[in-house]
Amino acid sequence: MSASTPSDLRIFHLQHNSAQELEALPTQPPGQGFVWIACTRPAFQARLAELQATLQALAGMQLVDLHVSDLLNEQLPSHYDYTSEYDLLVFRRLTTAAPGSPPAEPALPRKRSGPPVLRRIDTRPVGLAVLGPVLLSVHPPDCAVREAYAARLLAKAAPELREGRSNPAAGARLPSSPSDLMLRLVNLMVDQYLDLRRDLTRQLDHWQAELLQPSARFSNWSALLDARLSLHLLDDICEEQRTALQDWIDALATWELPDSAAGQRDLDLLKVRSRDVLEHIERVVHHVRRLEHSTETTVQMHFSVQSHRTNDIMRTLTVITAVFLPLNLTAAIFGMNFDALPLIHKPGGFWWAMGAMAGIALGLLLFFWRKRYLARTRA
Repeated sequence: MSASTPSDLRIFHLQHNSAQELEALPTQPPGQGFVWIACTRPAFQARLAELQATLQALAGMQLVDLHVSDLLNEQLPSHYDYTSEYDLLVFRRLTTAAPGSPPAEPALPRKRSGPPVLRRIDTRPVGLAVLGPVLLSVHPPDCAVREAYAARLLAKAAPELREGRSNPAAGARLPSSPSDLMLRLVNLMVDQYLDLRRDLTRQLDHWQAELLQPSARFSNWSALLDARLSLHLLDDICEEQRTALQDWIDALATWELPDSAAGQRDLDLLKVRSRDVLEHIERVVHHVRRLEHSTETTVQMHFSVQSHRTNDIMRTLTVITAVFLPLNLTAAIFGMNFDALPLIHKPGGFWWAMGAMAGIALGLLLFFWRKRYLARTRA
């Protein structure tokens, strides 16, 4: 089996300083290191009996039926569960297809408008079960996380294979246990959310600049509403992830302390990596909430600016009406059907009336200008 060709089932044997991809499921427990079995969800369902037999042979235990149902459920939220023999972590990742794979259909069909970055906020669950010396991971068919980390493992092992000897520097970067590998896979999935937040920030900053322009007419209200809904969805997803990982950290604190110094060091490194992954998730949560608050504030500021603009227009119209009101009154008086009106029979009566009307208008304009009724509000 070629390492560069995606497969429904991939098996790796990892030791302290080497990583090797196996052709078939092993039938005996590894003498050193541990085994990573990475399969797609359809392959897990089709080869469930074979995988359960392999887990029994390698770890002396099998998945319970309820956890099998969880691993087959595509709508399951992120959560952590355990038994007395093994741990199970379900973590939802972004639907980023592996290279050469067709784009995945949304897990929940829905119509979305706006830029493509909003359509990226769609997730699928990845199941991770730690059973003794085995890590079983169940991925969606288009999962890029499995292929990316498998390529990374083989790339680290490549120098050793070329030189024909062990490479301690490369081996030190390899996972030391199934739990360590599980956390590295989770961290790789969290990095996708960290990359997504930059694109979301760029798009929302562009909309905010449009919203705060008084002379511009913002028309992407449906896309902005979808963005707000997507941010709420992302917030819920990250909260579930944070709760699941926090439950894992709490369970990790109850593990028995190893007798050896090396085992104690591995456990300490596992706790450090768990807290580091949790900190990454919290960074995404805080950033998403900041974007939600910024979007809400910008929308309120937009309507406030539009309200001030409307007030300016109404104030200008009110001033114009107030200026022309006495002029209309004067014109109406001289338009009465009487013969004894003053100035009506004098040769200069028209110009006297026009001059009086102009004086009234200029006086009113000067009065409104002194009262700042004609001052324009700066945006």
